[in-house]
Amino acid sequence: MAGASGLCYPLGEGRGPKGPGEGSGLRKASRLQAWADLERRLVERLPPGLRRRWERADALAAGLMQRYGVSLLRLAVATVFVWFGALKLAQRSPVADLVAGTVYWLPARSFVRLLGAWEVAVGLGLLTGVALRLTLLLFWLQMAGTFLVLVVRPDISFQKKNPLLLTMTGEFVIKNLVLIAAGLVIGSTVPGRHRGRERAQDGASPS
Repeated sequence: MAGASGLCYPLGEGRGPKGPGEGSGLRKASRLQAWADLERRLVERLPPGLRRRWERADALAAGLMQRYGVSLLRLAVATVFVWFGALKLAQRSPVADLVAGTVYWLPARSFVRLLGAWEVAVGLGLLTGVALRLTLLLFWLQMAGTFLVLVVRPDISFQKKNPLLLTMTGEFVIKNLVLIAAGLVIGSTVPGRHRGRERAQDGASPS
């Protein structure tokens, strides 16, 4: 239908302003497209021979990351957990006092060793891929526990009780957000049980 200005609008679309969420999404998409266009123009300005080498290198790097990225991520997280857990089991962990002071209502030495065994189990599970669902459950529980220090010991987590001003301990805890993101990526590779059943049914059905 034509408006007073002579402009036409498709059915179902009004002339009023878009909602704040929709406008924000469009602006974000526009910025991403602008960066992509800038990158494309820069590559197009390269000499033909150099551009071909760049495109081959880019395709090779993207392929390697797609093929090995998640496996290397699992290896890295597994190494961290086995290493940190082994230090706790050997009573050589530099964070043993922090752990004991956070869960002060539990026997310190026993809990630190239990946590060390827990972390080693998570690391070995990630490394081998055995019982990955259970491994990820233990992983999430351990990750949730690390943030307890921010609640129980804010005096050593924040400078002058300001949650934006982290101490060394606070930074040590907050960096676990990276591990949480890594766990999400690893968890996304675990096939769903319903998909496994569907594959089994497809294999059993006559062709």
